[in-house]
Amino acid sequence: MIEIRNTTLVSTSGPDTSRKEKLLAASLDVFGRLGFDGASTRQLADAAGVNLQAIPYYFSGKEGLYIATAEYLTEMIGDHVGDMRRKTEARIAELETSGKAMDPAEARAFLTDIAQTMITLFVSKKSEPWARFIIREQMEPTEAFGRVYDGIMRPMIEMARRLVATILDEDPASEHVRLRTLSFVGSILVFRVAHAAVLAQMEWKNVGPDEVATLRKLAAELVNVLAPAKGASA
Repeated sequence: MIEIRNTTLVSTSGPDTSRKEKLLAASLDVFGRLGFDGASTRQLADAAGVNLQAIPYYFSGKEGLYIATAEYLTEMIGDHVGDMRRKTEARIAELETSGKAMDPAEARAFLTDIAQTMITLFVSKKSEPWARFIIREQMEPTEAFGRVYDGIMRPMIEMARRLVATILDEDPASEHVRLRTLSFVGSILVFRVAHAAVLAQMEWKNVGPDEVATLRKLAAELVNVLAPAKGASA
């Protein structure tokens, strides 16, 4: 069991930003491959091409670097989905202010945008180290998981849940909507967490532009088939 102590992180702004970012980027890969316990400070520093003393200097030690790496990961994902997230949240807020309900067709359009954005990101090469880090934290959650979950996962899932609820015409807080949303998210995540199996099953050598286009169409189909169960009551 990994126990991460509360740490005070050094700001990543200023003239040394590039060294810190190199260390964070390298740590994301090393921690993802080896885990917190398996990664030594020497391995982390060598992978980043920085002096060993850079870790305690910038991050107060290995524990601080691990938490900072989780926050760095959150920012990286946030940069990729930021525009889509802001647009969707702004529309939801606008409707809430006016006291109007979102039309199911509009909810499907927003959810399709989310699904296509995420599936494109998940099959990209850049998401490999992200996935390894997050999967390890899923198995044995630490404070780092809390940073990633609160920073990006929870807001994205809850936003999707609001849209799924609109499509199903159900209470977004209901257990059924939560489960349907998680199932939907899982149908997108499979293309990252089971990447090798996807390639083998589809007989693809890699995921290029043509494959991405196919998966984006699939993401739209997954939204289109979302519907209340026949005979089910809200």
